[in-house]
Amino acid sequence: MTETINIISELLVEIYNNILIIEENAFKEGRFNDVSITEVHTIEAIGMYEPKSMSEVAKELKITVGTLTVAINNLVKKEYVERYRSENDRRVVKVGLTKKGRLLYRVHSQFHSIMVNNCVEDLNEEEHKALAKALGKLSIFLKEKYNLID
Repeated sequence: MTETINIISELLVEIYNNILIIEENAFKEGRFNDVSITEVHTIEAIGMYEPKSMSEVAKELKITVGTLTVAINNLVKKEYVERYRSENDRRVVKVGLTKKGRLLYRVHSQFHSIMVNNCVEDLNEEEHKALAKALGKLSIFLKEKYNLID
């Protein structure tokens, strides 16, 4: 059992590091070489369809609105994001993706989809459920242990 736990630990660290490296390299070498992985995750938090308020995006990313403002300024300059004033309350700033931002969102989403599908393609239904349960437990542990609860 201890050997299996050690293997799982090593694999989780290796997978996490590899995903970060692969994502970073994919953007550096591709069409979207002007964005960092942090900016990609900001675009992901904004979402494809409805503009979100700055506070909604900051909450999702678990950062301050001030920190998000710096990131949004850069993404606006790079033409991935647009700012809007709320029609109901002009004090509220909303952000949404441009056409270029939506394309980047889809490319990033496709990467994750391919990765997950490849991971589970040879698993049966019982193994899918076991993997989902284990990852769910890990997610809950991390959120509770490190106060990441929404």
